[in-house]
Amino acid sequence: MTITRRTLLTSATAAGLLPMLPRRTWASATLTLGQMQIDTLSDGHLVLPGDFILGGMPQAEMQDILTRYALPTDRLEPPCNVTLLRDGTHTVLFDVGAGPDFMPTAGKLAEAMEALGLTADEVTHVAFTHGHPDHLWGLLDEFDEPVFANATYLMGQAEFDYWTDPATVDSIGTARTAFAVGAARRLEVMADSITLFKDGEEILPGIAARLTPGHTPGHMAFELRGGSDSVMVVGDALGNHHVAFEQPGWPSGSDQDAETAAATRGQLLDQIAAAQMRLIGFHLPGGGIGHAERQGDGFRFVEEA
Repeated sequence: MTITRRTLLTSATAAGLLPMLPRRTWASATLTLGQMQIDTLSDGHLVLPGDFILGGMPQAEMQDILTRYALPTDRLEPPCNVTLLRDGTHTVLFDVGAGPDFMPTAGKLAEAMEALGLTADEVTHVAFTHGHPDHLWGLLDEFDEPVFANATYLMGQAEFDYWTDPATVDSIGTARTAFAVGAARRLEVMADSITLFKDGEEILPGIAARLTPGHTPGHMAFELRGGSDSVMVVGDALGNHHVAFEQPGWPSGSDQDAETAAATRGQLLDQIAAAQMRLIGFHLPGGGIGHAERQGDGFRFVEEA
């Protein structure tokens, strides 16, 4: 299933989803990596019709998995974790959240930053995993000025090219037209301020870009390295803690290219588990920090203690 902001809100409202469940305004998960302090800040959460993620999967097997996680199949409410890195010189955000225009349960990053005593002017760099609304639409304020006025903005070349290509709005499908229009408008405003990079480049000391396509054509993960230790900021390459880990080969309606995304998930989980590397996921629970363990033919997500 593919959906726009309008269909998300219509479906959620019809199901009585939006008025419920207060959420914390920031995630408290944190870790250190060499000289880096890494925190995850909550941008709130999404309210999604279940088949946005689960549609097209083997339904009986999927139901068994969701039951074990005590989750319903008619709606999902994934958290939105924005990663913050501080090393004494750089203050880096990975994505900027949804801003006020996407969904009323998201767009809470400013509250999370205030809780940490961090101002928008202190952010030196913003690195984007991809251009979907919950990751990009917090880029500009109500006057179309950059929220993080002093920051250098970094985006993968392939991702930037995709969202700024005039043909994208006609090829992405009518259900996601608003995604394309919203991304193009924001990136057009900021185009002269965005530094583009490619797979494998070190965008800042200790931060390397890793192409993880499928969710979007140029989706990037980021490997953070401090000495011999490393952490992978996976964005939406691993979009949930249940089916994405247990059955990474299953297609998901949240991915723009489901086949490529499934191959990416399998490769990424193999790498992370083999290296015993910690990971940070935008839509994973407990602030998103944890690691992947092999479990049968798949994996499981283990939250950082």
